[in-house]
Amino acid sequence: MKFTYPKQEKLKSKKLIEQLFTEGQSVTAFPLRLVYLGTTFDDAVIAKTGVSVSKRHFKTAVDRNHIKRLLREVYRLNKAVYFNNLTTQHAFMILYIGKEKPSFAQIETRMKLLFEKFSNTFSKT
Repeated sequence: MKFTYPKQEKLKSKKLIEQLFTEGQSVTAFPLRLVYLGTTFDDAVIAKTGVSVSKRHFKTAVDRNHIKRLLREVYRLNKAVYFNNLTTQHAFMILYIGKEKPSFAQIETRMKLLFEKFSNTFSKT
């Protein structure tokens, strides 16, 4: 898996996002939550991922976009380590549920913990 985040790996389908939130499972490492669902795609990608930041906690779009940019960058750098051994296709949504603006280092440490929790719960099932 490359250190890229191309268009076909982005979660954009409204139907799939709705299904993800109704049927999906989640793991949390505050201030991040990962909602995931095993599914199949037409593309040959292992995972499609989206990011979201609450408008309730961050009123200005500048702050929300900055946090989303950080989330995507940390995901891009760490996905190869955690998702290389996945055999089935998954849809992921990474939610920022904190109330303070984070730094890159904070998000990176928490996302690594989040991916480890996902790996542990996925390997048990």
